[in-house]
Amino acid sequence: MQETSSQDVTMITCTAPVNIAVIKYWGKRHEELILPINSSLSVTLHQDQLKTTTTVACSRHFQEDRIWLNGKEEDINQPRIQSCLREIRRLARKRRSDEDLSNDISLAHRVHICSVNNFPTAAGLASSAAGYACLVYSLSRLFGVDGELSLVARQGSGSACRSMYGGFVQWKMGERQDGKDSLAEQVEPESHWPELRVLVLVVSAERKLVGSTSGMQTSVKTSKLLKHRADCVVPGRMEEMISAIQRRDFAAFGELTMKDSNQFHATCLDTYPPIFYLNDISQKVISLVHRYNQHYQDTRVTYTFDAGPNAVIYTLEDHVPEFIQVVRYFFPPETNGGEFVKGLPVGPASLSEDLKTAIGLEPVPKGISYIISTKVGPGPCVVEDPKLHLLNPEGLPKKST
Repeated sequence: MQETSSQDVTMITCTAPVNIAVIKYWGKRHEELILPINSSLSVTLHQDQLKTTTTVACSRHFQEDRIWLNGKEEDINQPRIQSCLREIRRLARKRRSDEDLSNDISLAHRVHICSVNNFPTAAGLASSAAGYACLVYSLSRLFGVDGELSLVARQGSGSACRSMYGGFVQWKMGERQDGKDSLAEQVEPESHWPELRVLVLVVSAERKLVGSTSGMQTSVKTSKLLKHRADCVVPGRMEEMISAIQRRDFAAFGELTMKDSNQFHATCLDTYPPIFYLNDISQKVISLVHRYNQHYQDTRVTYTFDAGPNAVIYTLEDHVPEFIQVVRYFFPPETNGGEFVKGLPVGPASLSEDLKTAIGLEPVPKGISYIISTKVGPGPCVVEDPKLHLLNPEGLPKKST
């Protein structure tokens, strides 16, 4: 275990990725344990572009557990944070009683936790999934806990269980009432489909009007379509999606991804009162993708939207330069501000008049704030360099955080 000790403070830093579901999770059958009404499947994005970094420290000198998120101290007593802390300490106690590891870090010691995202938290980019996955992974390394950590991460944020793995990951809904079989499992590693690329089109960084937790609760109570989706649609789609990924069949992967995103947002509209996560720009992106594919008579790009207006585009490496130019043409960015495309470099491309005419939408200046260009990536990992700890030797946040 890579750890740093100073003045009786033991410290470890880890990073964890964002994941974006292509078969969506929406609705719980058990609120406290966060057990879903259907299975789901996601793609883990690369941490070079999107990640949470968390440092955890413990010491006999700490008076209480404390947590800082993105530079601000938060309430450590939030039920979901407490749930993760309690479960990791329980697993650590169990391991010690099984193996008599009396020399290990005392479980009576308090912990200090400091966590930052390298992407805007309010932009709706699955920050809670990366955050809780990173919290659980860091605590597990600190206390020497192994085992099925996705079960613990799930109790912080449902989709966090999928961020415990890289590549392509399914969250099996499970059947047991105690949730012990509701866990994440890697379908294929990040190396499986090297040509796959991901473009996050950031439409709006505003906070959404309806949070995911309350939105799900209302949908479960009021949407008949949600029940039909969970019982009759998702089980078959999970099988088809796993097969499409294993075969690297982009056309099948793309069509399923778009249909599932559309049905998820249809259940939001079928909720009473209805929930609107997509805005005018989101709807224009959907039209643009379908018209682009129609022009080529081929599924070259695919969209998915979580509970927010930002589009996540999956495509193959060869199509990235042209599609970025399409987005730039129909959503012209501000000329005097920042980079429009962040992340993986994208080569130049020109657009034919035929393609512009086929898409035929009215350009919307500044409709897209920026694009994050990324790819499939690995699961959580330990940061080896102690200089990158977010806490100082006394266990308090460094000034830069």
